[in-house]
Amino acid sequence: MEKLNKDSRIAILGAGNIGLSIARGLLRSGQFSPGNLNLTRRRTHLLSEIRESGVSVLKDNVRAVKAADIIVICVEPQQIDGILREIQPVLEVSRHMIISVATGVKIKQIEQITGQGIPIVRAMPNIAISVGESITCLTSNGINDNALKIACKLFDLVGTCLIINEEEMIAATAIGACGIAFFLRAIRAASQGGIEIGLQSAHALNIATQAAKGAASLLLSADSHPEQEIDKVTTPKGCTIAGLNLMEYEGFSSAMIKGISLSAEKAALLYRGDKD
Repeated sequence: MEKLNKDSRIAILGAGNIGLSIARGLLRSGQFSPGNLNLTRRRTHLLSEIRESGVSVLKDNVRAVKAADIIVICVEPQQIDGILREIQPVLEVSRHMIISVATGVKIKQIEQITGQGIPIVRAMPNIAISVGESITCLTSNGINDNALKIACKLFDLVGTCLIINEEEMIAATAIGACGIAFFLRAIRAASQGGIEIGLQSAHALNIATQAAKGAASLLLSADSHPEQEIDKVTTPKGCTIAGLNLMEYEGFSSAMIKGISLSAEKAALLYRGDKD
């Protein structure tokens, strides 16, 4: 495939939470024709809502691949070997490229089933892709540099992409994909704190959510370090530094770091290969 455009044909195999989020994000971008998007899932009735937008919903992975140029595999790690063996006979080196979103599955492990020559991109987005705010980390087998460019252009439509070395993918998974849940839990904790001190629950959540968005926006717009921005709001003997110091004493940063480290350890062990 030479380039990415509204006529590009995309198959998303395994349209669960992440696969469906990718599809919704692509549709939301307005850059693709719904008719060129094929989603597969065993329980297709769960995709009835997106089918109404004009997207093709199938159970047959082979049929979806035959109708596509870009194949996005979004199944669980332990399911990917079976999917790859299923579609391998219809893969075309001159036409297809594969984007794998399966956690912990290395490119060389995919190549052992698909064979050499198929451009393969390994990607790790997060569920914010459905609202165009994902950070998606990408790496490839380097067979076709154009494939990596296409993948980056695709994921830039639904957030931003970052090209990294494959050795960094597990760490990127822990902080970028699992990290969404960590930050959501932090927002929840902040809102519960707000309720504790007198705010209505809806107001507390609204304030906490916007504060978190503002904090992220500060870093992204100024390309600054968190401590630079923290210094602007911590005055001597002030209320902010008092709260921060107590949180650190209680292990806030340490707990986050340990959580990320454990998630990385678990992610590295998710794929063990097909046992059949």
